[in-house]
Amino acid sequence: MSYLATRRGKLTLALLCGIAFLDFVDGSITNVALPSIRRSLHFSVDGLTWIPSGYLLTYGGFMLLGGRLADLLGRRRVLVTGIAIIAISSTVGGFAQSSGVLVGARLAQGLGAALTLPTALSILTTTFAEGKDRNAALGAWGGTGGIASALGVLLGGVLTEGPGWRWVMFVNPIACALLFAPIFRLIEGERGRRRLVNFDAAGAVLVTAGMLLLVYGLVRAPIAGWGSARTIGELAGGALVLAAFVVNELRHRAPLAPLSIFRINGLGFSNVTQLVAFAGFLALFFYVTLYMQSVLGYSAIQTGLAYLPLCGIAVAGAGISSQLLGRIGTRPVIVSGAVIGAAGLYWLSRIPVDGSYVADLLPGLLLVGLGIAGLFVAVTTAANAGVPADKAGLAAALLNASQWLGGALGLAIFTAVSTSRTNHLLAAGVPASHALTSGFQRALLVGSIFILASAVVAFRATNTRGETKDEPVEAEAEALAA
Repeated sequence: MSYLATRRGKLTLALLCGIAFLDFVDGSITNVALPSIRRSLHFSVDGLTWIPSGYLLTYGGFMLLGGRLADLLGRRRVLVTGIAIIAISSTVGGFAQSSGVLVGARLAQGLGAALTLPTALSILTTTFAEGKDRNAALGAWGGTGGIASALGVLLGGVLTEGPGWRWVMFVNPIACALLFAPIFRLIEGERGRRRLVNFDAAGAVLVTAGMLLLVYGLVRAPIAGWGSARTIGELAGGALVLAAFVVNELRHRAPLAPLSIFRINGLGFSNVTQLVAFAGFLALFFYVTLYMQSVLGYSAIQTGLAYLPLCGIAVAGAGISSQLLGRIGTRPVIVSGAVIGAAGLYWLSRIPVDGSYVADLLPGLLLVGLGIAGLFVAVTTAANAGVPADKAGLAAALLNASQWLGGALGLAIFTAVSTSRTNHLLAAGVPASHALTSGFQRALLVGSIFILASAVVAFRATNTRGETKDEPVEAEAEALAA
């Protein structure tokens, strides 16, 4: 009997998906609460951007270090540490009486997420055997990501308009408290992990500094301007520090991130595919949300409810994709998902000023939900196929880092495209609603091109089926039920 067919296997998968849900939701739950937070804590306009950006800065900056520490120190230990950081920082943020305290709490939240998300994914890939078990588990993981990204908007709106914005932070300690007991019950502690006598401290400093500088430059580029000396200096500085990290890894006898991991078939191109695709997919949640609220006049709750069909189709798409992987392999699923997702985003790029949800938004949302689910599950499967257990955390961190960097890069590029178009039309005397809509259209169109480009990259990736022998067929249905 496969492990996923057992009660313990199902509970373990549910726990890991719950942890992923917590991290994904934290990335979007504060967005609709920003106006209330600004009034309450007297944020400046520029300072307010640090609430979402602060989380993403440390999340992306510490991702690689967090994943590798899980390999070296033990996954349960790092997972518990990350969840504890999220719980404490969220409590502090909920009681914050100043803007600085809240921004500090969001920075700490991002650090906690950088420890927990790659660790949880590495636990999943080392717990469930390659083949039907892992494919089905990654299908559940992919469905969780789609649900969390959309429900974060809805949950943030409900809490902000209900008990108040502080509960956007207070829900985390409650969720974390519910996770601690199952973690110690279901995830085994790892003894005899590698001692850090030869720990690559220089590599840890270089990769974290480089990622922080690179992420900071991307996050601030739309504000400072892509052509500004500051943006160019930050991005160039981040690239130079990361180059120094690569040189250090080649010379160190016990490197923090052994570059030999890229010899594993499928890992490199899978990460590039993820980066390019999610640059486009993030455009959906950002610009369609702005369109619904700024042009159509939707409330925060209405906006969240509008994404529910996308959640449903993403869950179904993840389940279908996990079943197809063992039959046709990852490459056809990735390419199909990218083409479907690009078609959906192209549909959304044609939104009119007086748009209808059923005619102008719903078809595109359904196509994007179906496409992103298939692509996410297949890319994750391909990137983790053949990765040894002692490098599972690093592989998971690389995949998550490529996803986030792609999103940050895409958002920075699309913001410049959208703003340029909108400002040009406003200067020509076009009404604000028309100018805004045209800017959103342009950004979504470029986003669809990015997703389509990821399909081209995917053709170079290894076609992994992840098949294992003597694995019962019923494990797949059991996993989807879990």
